[in-house]
Amino acid sequence: MYGIVEIGGHQYSVKSGDVLDVEKLESEVGSTVSFDKVYFIGGDSPKVGAPVVSGAQITAKIIRQGKGDKLIVFKRAPGKWRRKNGHRQLFTSLLITSVKDGAGKVSEIDKASKEAQKYLK
Repeated sequence: MYGIVEIGGHQYSVKSGDVLDVEKLESEVGSTVSFDKVYFIGGDSPKVGAPVVSGAQITAKIIRQGKGDKLIVFKRAPGKWRRKNGHRQLFTSLLITSVKDGAGKVSEIDKASKEAQKYLK
């Protein structure tokens, strides 16, 4: 079972066990967060929200806070000046632990998988 969820203004397709980087969330590493803006649940019996699926929830564990790669930006006016700027976007890495469809079905991460062993302690 998978779901489409909105996190930080962006939509992501997630399933249990996925690791994804999202815009920075103000929470501690190791804490659990849940998201209620689930727009679609796919699987055996798909559910489409209007606008969200009622009762559906995505639960994730924060595994890392970090900065992205440095982007170099050049600004130049022809024949006059040049300026070099850099930018590093802050991000949060999430491990999706469970997907609930709102009708009682729950898809949880396999605790014996390599991803789970690496991040769940």
